[in-house]
Parts: sequence; C-alpha cells; structure tokens
Amino acid sequence: MRLRRSERESRRALLRFIASSPLAYGLGAGLLPRGAEAQLDELLEALIESPEQALNVFDFQEYVKVHMPTGHYWYMAQGADDQRMLTVNREGFTKIQLRARRLIDTSNVDTSVELFGQRYDSPVFIAPCGALATFHPEGELAVARAAGTANTLQILSTVTNNSVEDVTEARGAPLWYQLYPTSDWTFTRAMIKRAEDAGCTALALTVDIPARNLEPIARFRRDSNEECQACHQPGFEAAFSTKAMFADADLSNLGMGIRGLTWDYVDRLKDATSMNVLVKGIVTGEDAGLCLEHGADGIIVSNHGSRAEDSGRSSIECLPEVLDAVDGRVPVVVDSGFRRGTDVFKALALGASGICIGKPYIWGLGAFGQPGVERVLAILNRELRIVMQQMGTVDIASITASSIQA
Repeated sequence: MRLRRSERESRRALLRFIASSPLAYGLGAGLLPRGAEAQLDELLEALIESPEQALNVFDFQEYVKVHMPTGHYWYMAQGADDQRMLTVNREGFTKIQLRARRLIDTSNVDTSVELFGQRYDSPVFIAPCGALATFHPEGELAVARAAGTANTLQILSTVTNNSVEDVTEARGAPLWYQLYPTSDWTFTRAMIKRAEDAGCTALALTVDIPARNLEPIARFRRDSNEECQACHQPGFEAAFSTKAMFADADLSNLGMGIRGLTWDYVDRLKDATSMNVLVKGIVTGEDAGLCLEHGADGIIVSNHGSRAEDSGRSSIECLPEVLDAVDGRVPVVVDSGFRRGTDVFKALALGASGICIGKPYIWGLGAFGQPGVERVLAILNRELRIVMQQMGTVDIASITASSIQA
C-alpha cells in the first residue's frame, strides 16, 4: 500500500528534520545524512505495515522513527553524554566470535530457563522501562500480555503507568519489580509490600544512575516547548501523580534518587521483604563481590541501556568480571544493547542466566502495541534457536564458553 501524497510529505518533513538535527549524532544506524533527499522516499516505501512483515527488530525501529512523536522517540533512543555508549554497547558483541560445531542433532532445540523456581520458555526477558503509555495507550498491560504469550519474564518499573496488580493480572504469572528508592523509607517499604502482595517474586534495586547527563532530550526544553507541555507539566508532583504506584501518595515532600545510598540499603531491603533481592546496574567484579557480602540473591549487569555513564565499556564486556566474582553463587542477568539472537547466545555462553531487552520491545510496542512486542520476542527467540542449531547446542545448559572465542 502506497502512502497518500499528504502523508508522504509530512513524513518527509519529519525525516528531513531528523537527518539534519544534531540529535541524530550517535543514535544508531539508519538515520539519513543531511541532503539525502533521494533516500527519504525509499525509506518510507520500505517501512513495514504490520508486525508480521518485520524480519528483524530494527524494522520496528525504522517504523517508530517516522510514526512516534519526535520528543518521545528521542527520549527513548538517547544515551548518556554524546551518545557514544549506544555504539559501544553494540560494538562489544563484535569482539566475541562464535565457534560452530558440526554433525550434532539439533532437530529439537530447548530454549527454556529456570530462575528462582519459575520456568520460562526463553532467556530473553522484558527489562523495566518507565511510563510505557508514552509509547502506546495500553502501555505495560500490552507488554504483559505479550510476555504471557511468550511465557517470559517481565520486570515492572517503579514508574509504571499501570499498577502492579493490573500488570500481574495481565501477565497471568509473577513479575519482578524494579525499585527506584524514594526519600521516604516508609513509603518505599509500603510500595515494596504492595509488589510482594501482588505476587512479585523478586525486587531489582537500580543503582546505576546517581547522576546522569541526557543531552538530546534537554534540547527539546520540555518546560517551555509547547508540544511537550501538552503532555508534561513541570515539577515532581505533576510528573509522578500520573504513575500508578504514586497515585495515593503525598508527593509534596517526596523525592527519588540513589545519590545518598550505600550498601547498607541492600541490607535494609533484605530485611524488608521475602522477595529475592537483585542489584541492577553492576558493572565491576568489586561491586559484584559486595552484592554477595550484603546478601543479594542476584545481579543484573547493566549500563541502563547506554543511559548511565559514558564509561566506554559495553555491558557485554563488563559481564565476565562480574561472573568471575560471583562464581555461580547467584544468577546473573545482563541487559543493554541486545538486538540479535547471536547477542543473546554470546551472553549465555559467557555464563549469564538470561538477558533483558528494553528499546527493541518499546519499538514493537510503539509501532503496533501488543502484537508488535510479541513479534519482537518471536524474532529474537527465532534467531536464538537458529544460532543454537548452528553452534550445535540443543539447550541452554549446553551453551558454554567452548561455544565462543572472546
């Protein structure tokens, strides 16, 4: 189906802005160079029109570049500082090669994994991302239903648009709950208890953003930009009053952040809940060791999808030293930069218990809602099965360090 002339012209105008904007720097392949008019129509004609047409997750990225509100796209797409970490996270995978084995019967490949007593059909999990209604009206509920269809883990953000109870019901199975601590321990503890009562089996404390520098979205000047003000009102109270877990809270004196926290906070969480406690955002062996000293039940290696700090180290490159420090005592999950089944395979071969995706499922959600998320998960799981067959590995346990050369 060809685009109407008016629709084509409006999209060309948007793409022309994207191509010429300084915001485009470092935000991934597919952005057109300035003046590449001839390529604009080709890109528009190449866009998928349904989830089934997507061959890889990048097809969804191309779609939302055109269809998603510009400010929303850049908020989701940006990385720290000059965006270099977006490239660093992807290049990290190229430093690991695969070692294919031959003449092994891989007619039946099993991608299932088990974590904390829960069995999942795939090691590709849903990372916590806040305010998913920004990208689709059904937000976390659409994602939960897609996770249910794929029988995979969903980690729900503290700043969810939908309540933990409603998302759990939509998923039809226990979630993990990601925690951004607030300045009021009584309120934080009540929120933790609410997640526990809703059936969540794990709590993932995010520790990787004591401060950050996100330049692209700052260029939109949300406080004065008329387009942004249609959705956003300045101030903490206005921003968080729309978030389900804060709906009944007195926000006048409430704040969020980890700047003043120390490792004692992990001890406090362990005392406050019966859920498994994971620490999310660990990138060094030293901190992995401290996680164990303070009783953490698991670790998530992460640089917040390139949004934490401009370290120059990809998440996949940080994974080995964390695994060495843990030495199999607790599960280690990893996120940031995963886009292909081969990426997933490499992390599993290093020793990860599972991987989380963020931007890819948001691309799917923003493009087509629940069917888009389902298709993103299906593509990654298909790619994982293919590379498992290519490497002669019939199940997740048989994916070992012998499958790669790092």
